[in-house]
Amino acid sequence: MEEASLSSSSSPRSPDGGPGGDRGQAFPKLQNDTFLRAAWGEATDYTPVWCMRQAGRYLKEFLDTRAGQDFFSTCRSPEACCELTLQPLRRFPLDAAIIFSDILVVPQALGLQVTMVPGKGPTFSAPLREEQDLDRLQTPVDVDQELGYVFQAITLTRQRLEGRVPLIGFSGAPWTLMSYMVEGGGSPTMAQAKRWLYQWPKASHRLLGLLTDVLVPYLVGQVAAGAQALQVFESHAGHLGPELFSEFALPYIRDVAKRVKAGLREAGLAPVPLIIFAKDGHYALEELAQSGYEVVGIDWKVDPALARERVGKSVTLQGNLDPCALYASEDRIGQLVERMLDAFGPQPHIANLGHGIYPDMDPAHVGAFVEAVHRHSRQLRRK
Repeated sequence: MEEASLSSSSSPRSPDGGPGGDRGQAFPKLQNDTFLRAAWGEATDYTPVWCMRQAGRYLKEFLDTRAGQDFFSTCRSPEACCELTLQPLRRFPLDAAIIFSDILVVPQALGLQVTMVPGKGPTFSAPLREEQDLDRLQTPVDVDQELGYVFQAITLTRQRLEGRVPLIGFSGAPWTLMSYMVEGGGSPTMAQAKRWLYQWPKASHRLLGLLTDVLVPYLVGQVAAGAQALQVFESHAGHLGPELFSEFALPYIRDVAKRVKAGLREAGLAPVPLIIFAKDGHYALEELAQSGYEVVGIDWKVDPALARERVGKSVTLQGNLDPCALYASEDRIGQLVERMLDAFGPQPHIANLGHGIYPDMDPAHVGAFVEAVHRHSRQLRRK
């Protein structure tokens, strides 16, 4: 893999992605900053690539590591999170790592009990059913005390990455977290959570504000611990139309970006690129492009060329191969990747899937995807 020159970058960041801020870590020098330069909107020698859920159940070593362990106990083990984060990097020449964790550690920090039930997914023992249930939340949250295990995992992983690629931190967006906290788990309609928006709008804004107040120091703390980029997942944007999204999701997405950037400055930390991924949020692409994030992720239902027309040239786009395309033959994957890269055009782009890798995916096909991105993007640069 080619390694870009770090000294020539004009990005508003320190060369190695930051020294670890007030936690005082000295991290190994970053060897491949292609992902970061693309995120900042700079030209790169090839298109960088990583995959959502790249550390996951499609890898035998992931299943072996997680065997017999409770999911959230794994999340609370810095050693386990570090190992799971590094596993896909040992197999594939990815251009970024993303820390192994879960968005629902934030509701846990607020005092809600969440378990991962096999075959069902995340389950809250006592979800927020009525507006008075907000009084059960334990606020304010001391993020160092409640979520320090995530920071420890990030620091350990930065050290063990040895500068190979940047490390991404992440969180869920306020609306997505609220929907889980009210529904008590996944839902095809999010009807209970949307009921709150219509029936108790003031209480909904209160909850969304409480979540934002936790997310800001949590994300700043991830950068202080060593994260070199941050992604915010608005996974349930598709359950909202333009009106509800504009009232109950977008203001908090913007607030998170604005306050995280201010928090980094106040802490004396170098800025990091922020990524917003709003699944099925195609109706709000223009608003997302102006929400304070350097990168807008798009899912596989959005045409990349049309997305570029709508967002302009001020942001980097990330995405967006259909995860199911990885069921195709390796040759066909290469053809689909070439078509995707052509559609994104010459503007800075970070290749990814349009959602996460599915558990039954053949790892060889993930490798074919990564290799095809590197190969075809280099060919395009030479044209």
